Amino acid sequence: MLLEQFINGITQGSIYALIALGFTIIFGTLRLVTFAHGEVFMMGALMGFTAMRFLHGSILFALIVAILSSGLLGIVIERVGFHFLRKAPHQSSLLITIGFSILLINLAQMIWGPETQSIRDLKYGDFQLFGIYISYTQVIVLAVTFILLAITQILIYKTKIGRTIRATAQDYEAAYAMGVNVDLVFMFTFSLGSLLGGIAGMLIGFYYNAFYPTMGTLPGLKAFSACILGGLTSLGGSVIAGFILGVVENLAVAYISSSFRDVFAFGILIFVLIFRPRGLFGKEI
Repeated sequence: MLLEQFINGITQGSIYALIALGFTIIFGTLRLVTFAHGEVFMMGALMGFTAMRFLHGSILFALIVAILSSGLLGIVIERVGFHFLRKAPHQSSLLITIGFSILLINLAQMIWGPETQSIRDLKYGDFQLFGIYISYTQVIVLAVTFILLAITQILIYKTKIGRTIRATAQDYEAAYAMGVNVDLVFMFTFSLGSLLGGIAGMLIGFYYNAFYPTMGTLPGLKAFSACILGGLTSLGGSVIAGFILGVVENLAVAYISSSFRDVFAFGILIFVLIFRPRGLFGKEI
């Protein structure tokens, strides 16, 4: 029972880790928070759902659709909400992302309806390993998540574009003076963070077989909490914090009450930040 709940928590936490990673990449580079990230998560999920249900595509095809749609949406949000307001007060960009959040929820309700939808006959079964029941859905979610986490780590720390992103994050004016196309870096970074959120949305929708317009609100808040808990600009910290929140949530549901799921998730954030305001792994990206 304990091990099964731990695996459930790792699966749930992997979703939080992906979303939190997107938050961290965007904030680490632009030094701005987007409150529309949960809705990008939702749109990626619903676009992937459409690909699977109405276009009869596979989970791989749905993930590709989620990547393209959420990445493109991230570019639109960055161009409208950040590019044209680069010299404006930060509050202006924050308000625009809140506007995008409301707009995307209402747009999704117009297109897909307000009710929860599911993919018919989405059953992958399960298997037993050392007496623990593990679903093939969990295997797919964890495999995709860890592959994406590894690719992102390599991209940021082992490639030229990654070095450019980190240089821009440290001092974008100096990077511009050295010939870096800062606008392109900002656009790419926002698109990268957004597509990670969109993939996470598709994975969690696939995991629970539930898709609806407000599905990104609470996971977005929890992932932002994981981002803060991990250190806000620490890529590894946000990932670890996402897994911590997922495990804590599932253990609280299993051994205390499902009513305390969110209490423990946000309570641990408050507790840690009281004693360590910079988060567990606070450092520069």
